[in-house]
Amino acid sequence: MISGDYGRDALDFIEGLSGLSTLTEAFQAIESGFGAFGFETIIITALPNHHQRFSQMVMAKRWPDEWFRLYTQRNYDRFDPVVRHLRQTINPFEWSEAPYHREDDRRAAEVMDRAADFRMVRGFIVPIHGLAGYEAAISFGGSNIELNSRTKPLLHLMAMYAFDRIRTLAAPAPPGPRLTHREREALIWTARGKSAWEIGEILSIAQRTAEEHISTAGRKLGAANKTHAVAIAIRQNLIVP
Repeated sequence: MISGDYGRDALDFIEGLSGLSTLTEAFQAIESGFGAFGFETIIITALPNHHQRFSQMVMAKRWPDEWFRLYTQRNYDRFDPVVRHLRQTINPFEWSEAPYHREDDRRAAEVMDRAADFRMVRGFIVPIHGLAGYEAAISFGGSNIELNSRTKPLLHLMAMYAFDRIRTLAAPAPPGPRLTHREREALIWTARGKSAWEIGEILSIAQRTAEEHISTAGRKLGAANKTHAVAIAIRQNLIVP
């Protein structure tokens, strides 16, 4: 539950989230953090262009399965007034602030009415805009939510960090540097305390060649010296001394 000290609540949420290393753990923390405000549904998603499907853009969600099926099968994102308004603003807003006319925009009304069937009556959405124009959002919904002038800035801050953490954890790990077989061998023997001359004797290569293997491996790893190179290689599981 929230304590009423909104600044403290936000910092505790951010600190706890930053220490989590898996998507499952992070999203559970997000569900708990925003659930304290009465939110029952959460979706974290990039915004599709005309050639992309909404279902392919979702990074994490807690939506009723039937609602998600309807939303994606009927392409509701193309008619959703909340999504439409989302593309036109950089500021967070309540779902009810997304303009549409029920009589003139029957598809938009259909989206909102069907959402209400799944207890998604009120909601709050935070747009995400990157430096390269990246568009995404994190949206929360429920029927009995704590949404006012004091909680909105807190939710905005928490949502930004939540999105960043999920995006970071969902991104594929960058590939490690490619070391040749000889470079790995040279680092393994270096880790075992052998000199370049000794490594040359063990591998039946010249001392200079052994030194070049160690130096090249160090450059690939961004190491300051051969000891640093060994430490990085072990940490990245490139060698087992």
